[in-house]
Amino acid sequence: MREASLFAMTEPHAALAELTEISTQIEAAVLFDADGKVVAATIPEARAAQVATSAKALLEQAGQIGGQGELTQLEASTAEGSLFVVRDGSTMIAASTSAEPTAGLVFYDLKSALRAAAKPAAKPKPKAAAKPKPKRTTPPKRNASS
Repeated sequence: MREASLFAMTEPHAALAELTEISTQIEAAVLFDADGKVVAATIPEARAAQVATSAKALLEQAGQIGGQGELTQLEASTAEGSLFVVRDGSTMIAASTSAEPTAGLVFYDLKSALRAAAKPAAKPKPKAAAKPKPKRTTPPKRNASS
């Protein structure tokens, strides 16, 4: 069931919460910047920092092997599960899954989460100013006894 939309999210923590809610294959996710600094995570801070550092290094090293430009996504699989890493500009996301995930769907969800996290927080729209009451153009009615 994929009814919720990541595109409506406006901040990193909310984007990760939505990601793990709609993508049942993702067990944990860490959003981090080009320096490896954790922006948001679904796991404890210390572990998230380790994942961010390792995922960043893995993506960079794998990119050097291919020698055909900057690598933007990577999947590393084991019998127990997979690690996915996706880059969009200077922001990256790493996510772990159970065994045999639907890779295309996981990549799609991770890219959507990156876009959602990059959107600036929506500011509430100010209320429209109250319209002034129209001035009376006719004189008030007078009492007939005057």
